[in-house]
Amino acid sequence: MTSYVLRRVIAIVALAFGISVVVFMIIRLIPGDPVITLLGTNASDPTVVERLRTQLGLDKPLIVQYWLWISNVFQGDFGYSYGYQQSVSSLLADNFPATIQLTIAGLGLSVIFGLIFGVIAALRRNRAADTAVMGIALTFMSIPSFWLGLLLILAFAVTIPWFDVVGGTSLKGLVLPSITLALGSIGFNARFVRSSIIAAQVQRHVITARAKGLTRLRVFFRHILRNALLPILTIVGIQVGQLLSGTVIIETVFSRPGIGRLLVQSILAKDYLTVQAVVLIIAIIYALTNFIVDLLYPVLDPRIANR
Repeated sequence: MTSYVLRRVIAIVALAFGISVVVFMIIRLIPGDPVITLLGTNASDPTVVERLRTQLGLDKPLIVQYWLWISNVFQGDFGYSYGYQQSVSSLLADNFPATIQLTIAGLGLSVIFGLIFGVIAALRRNRAADTAVMGIALTFMSIPSFWLGLLLILAFAVTIPWFDVVGGTSLKGLVLPSITLALGSIGFNARFVRSSIIAAQVQRHVITARAKGLTRLRVFFRHILRNALLPILTIVGIQVGQLLSGTVIIETVFSRPGIGRLLVQSILAKDYLTVQAVVLIIAIIYALTNFIVDLLYPVLDPRIANR
């Protein structure tokens, strides 16, 4: 177990290093010059342009820029945002809680309702309820989140002003963004839970439990649902990364503060250091979440620990 954990930690470090290199190069391939963007009308003076470029360290070779940045990152310093005129660490601290709040709300909705709809569809297999649930799930998975968000704003913030949306960080302002973020995942989870339950129903231990005369509810909750829920851990690990990346669109549509919106604005402003930090943090969170899920598997299913 110790060697496995060590290998995974090394893999996470290697992944973070690879992501840092890729995002460092890609952001610099985007057309535009951050110095020109910062100076605006003053960019006509070449002396001023070169002076600012030197101050920002953008006159150095790319490999030197990367080495200076990654060295500081390992010391906990993500640099200084020349777009926002403050440290990147403080930007992350200001925006990250709102994104975590939205991600947790979206993940909670997707798991809870995905489980409910999946169980209904599995227990009513090949019946009207199954067809309806799977049809709704497929619809949820097919709707673009930005379009759904705009529809929800129009329906429940403009036509019927039940919720706060634009720029809101209150509980009422969290409802529509979290629903928008979760709907696609609800459909996917429902289909996955349905398939897992159907597969669990024909396993040998379930058939044996039925033969012993156990009640239908006891067989379902003790043997079928328990085993069907284990694979959902893997899905949750994957969806954390998907939902975090989904906040880029949701926070922009709802004008909600968070690292997703911060990422979009930083890309438009050619704020290299902020973009690099946000993408790196999201990648590390995604990797750590999957690592934790892998560690939980043997705890929840001793059969895996014995292999």
